[in-house]
Amino acid sequence: VQLQASGGGLVQAGGSLRLSCTASGFTLGYNTIGWFRQAPGKDRERVSCLYKMDNTTFYTDSVKGRFTISIDNTKNTMYLQMNDLNVEDTAVYYCATDPLYVGRYCRSEAFDYWGQGTQVTVSS
Repeated sequence: VQLQASGGGLVQAGGSLRLSCTASGFTLGYNTIGWFRQAPGKDRERVSCLYKMDNTTFYTDSVKGRFTISIDNTKNTMYLQMNDLNVEDTAVYYCATDPLYVGRYCRSEAFDYWGQGTQVTVSS
């Protein structure tokens, strides 16, 4: 099982980025997926999850209305569309999943498989 994340970069405040995370070794669409981020000097925090159990989503308050999580089963890839970015969004972003997990718990400990992280830097 491997997750390959991409799409990070440097963007000005107010701009947009789309992060991608492609899975290999298993089919992504059968389980809960999530995006997390870690800013310098801070703990890793949850950003968004898509719960396979009922196809509902979770967004942390600071990204609601700006970020969208999605999945393309034909490409075995999950996405995080990020709009109206601000400097507080600067962090390394990680995708996560677990082939055995379909529940509604968006926390790091729910996932055993992680992408390598992609840096997002937002300038003012």
